[in-house]
Amino acid sequence: MSIPMTRLGGRAFNADDHGDDTEREYDRLRDLARSEAEKRNACFDKSRKAYDSGDGARAKELSNEGKSHDARMDDYNRQASDFIFRANNAPGRVEADSIDLHGQFVEEAERILEERIRADRARGQTHLHAIVGKGNHSVGHVQKIKPKVEELCRELGLQCRTEENAGRIYINLQGGEPLPPQQNHGKPHGGQQQQHGGQQQYHGGQQQQQHGGQQYGGGQQQHQNQNQGQNQQQDDIAAMVEKVLPRIIRKLEKACCTVM
Repeated sequence: MSIPMTRLGGRAFNADDHGDDTEREYDRLRDLARSEAEKRNACFDKSRKAYDSGDGARAKELSNEGKSHDARMDDYNRQASDFIFRANNAPGRVEADSIDLHGQFVEEAERILEERIRADRARGQTHLHAIVGKGNHSVGHVQKIKPKVEELCRELGLQCRTEENAGRIYINLQGGEPLPPQQNHGKPHGGQQQQHGGQQQYHGGQQQQQHGGQQYGGGQQQHQNQNQGQNQQQDDIAAMVEKVLPRIIRKLEKACCTVM
């Protein structure tokens, strides 16, 4: 699937000491990708016109050519993404608990971050700092990667928040409140206590449900008692009928004999 030509901002780097050669290589790869995108679009446009004019063979030929340009565009974008990621996240450039997403297209950043989150959680890491930039170099100064990071965290059931540096997002990989350890001394225990409190509340809900079950059982017992009372009443009526009915029959027989 092709990646739209939108990234975080004008700068692909988090610092200024990469060197001109690094930035030139990154720009070269992105330019090649844009060139392939333009060729792809031109082929698809010609293919549509050929199809509309009834030349199906030419339309198919142009469509296949456009797909080839599309594949090359994706390849150049992948190279650029990998190149800038290695440059920005080289050893010593970022902390072990951080990931720099400068220079990535939105979809690239989402893929890279999700892979990192899953790997860190598998290793038992507790948090991750995602460097997304402030959007100073974006069109309209709008942050593009930050909303996607927040959306990804929601999908994965993780809490995150913007740090004091607006270009960084703290992600709690344990699923709890997004409070960095260094800014919350002693509070993780409170968080555990709150979690246990939530468990107690949950158990309380179970206990209430059990009481509700007892109440339901009591309703069943009451219903059974009512049924037993109704059955006893019906038995009494039947016994009374059996006792009185013969007398009524004998009186009717006598009356019949008198009339006859």
